[in-house]
Amino acid sequence: MSDPSDDPLGASEGTSNAAQHPRIASGAVRFRHVLRATLERVRSDRVLLILLIAFVVLQIAKPVSVGELFARIDQHTILTLAGLLMLTRAIDQSGFLDWLAQRLLRAFRTERRLALLMVTFAAALSTLLTNDVALFAVVPLAQSLARIAPVRIERLIIFLALAVNAGSSLTPLGNPQNLFLWQHSGMGFGAYVVMMTPVTLGLMAVLLIVCAFAFDSRALHFQRRGPAHDVRWPLLWIALALFVAFVAMADHGFAAWACAGVAVVLLIARRNAVLGIDWLLLAIFVLMFVVLRGVAGLPDVRTALGHFDFTGNAMAYGGAAVLSQIISNVPAAILLAEYTQNWPALAHGVAVGGFGLAVGSLANLIALRMAKSQKIWWHFHYLSIPFYLVALLIGFVALKWV
Repeated sequence: MSDPSDDPLGASEGTSNAAQHPRIASGAVRFRHVLRATLERVRSDRVLLILLIAFVVLQIAKPVSVGELFARIDQHTILTLAGLLMLTRAIDQSGFLDWLAQRLLRAFRTERRLALLMVTFAAALSTLLTNDVALFAVVPLAQSLARIAPVRIERLIIFLALAVNAGSSLTPLGNPQNLFLWQHSGMGFGAYVVMMTPVTLGLMAVLLIVCAFAFDSRALHFQRRGPAHDVRWPLLWIALALFVAFVAMADHGFAAWACAGVAVVLLIARRNAVLGIDWLLLAIFVLMFVVLRGVAGLPDVRTALGHFDFTGNAMAYGGAAVLSQIISNVPAAILLAEYTQNWPALAHGVAVGGFGLAVGSLANLIALRMAKSQKIWWHFHYLSIPFYLVALLIGFVALKWV
């Protein structure tokens, strides 16, 4: 009987297998590491855990098919969010935001002036690019500022979230609920802006006053300076060109093609801009659509709402503002539109409803997730709930002027 060790072919195969085993083992180790890290992030993310529990409870109470679950997901919003996550990560990795942050700090030497500038800029941007797109531009910029100067970043991000909610209430393009109500009301673009001007001005006035008191006039000193040549200009120009094309295509209903195009180009130009995005944030938004629309569609919920007369200003406004705190302002607008055509009251109610609890607006969740801090969730509510109570009064008074 021959010894297998004398077989050159066997030796060759054994060597080949031995060479492959380290690669297989290394791949398995990497997979386990990624899986463990993902599970740890899921376990530490309270919003995601709450949504997962709510999803399980809804499926037990009223099971629905996989097809119906997919039908609840607003694919346009999810694809738009995915594209924006990739683009903003690419812009951040280009180093441009650090470069811009240094110049802003030279022009606005105090924390108060810088905060007022950022809040005003975020609100203005949200009137045209929607509140979530505005956040994807201003939050990374604020984080870049915090890397080179002692800016109180958590507080600034909270004000930026409030700012985009306030500013986006002005135009039909500012947020999804405005776009929905504008299309269903039959109002002209200018008429809608005129209708929402008083409440927007009122919200912004209060926000800027609070912001001025929240940040002091202490001078900001650089902790470090980054040279201008640190900017990866080719990556920046690619990301900006993609950003313009992406927003245009998404606004015309081609979010899927736009997202796919961004992914392909960035995989070639900067692979980590695609692979390194916050995938759990996308999961949270998917679950929000599934869970919140599931709650809104429950027969008991619809029956309960059917007992109220939402045709009057007070009931339509109050219902939209309160319901937004439970299922977010976009589903609230969609749901209440089946019970009333009092468009001014609904528009004012969901605008105010974006404040208060974080779930009141999807923009809140985006901003708080981008902050990557557990404490910011509590700090946000310390400010947003009192602001919500003041906003309720502002919105009610402004509604009387319409």
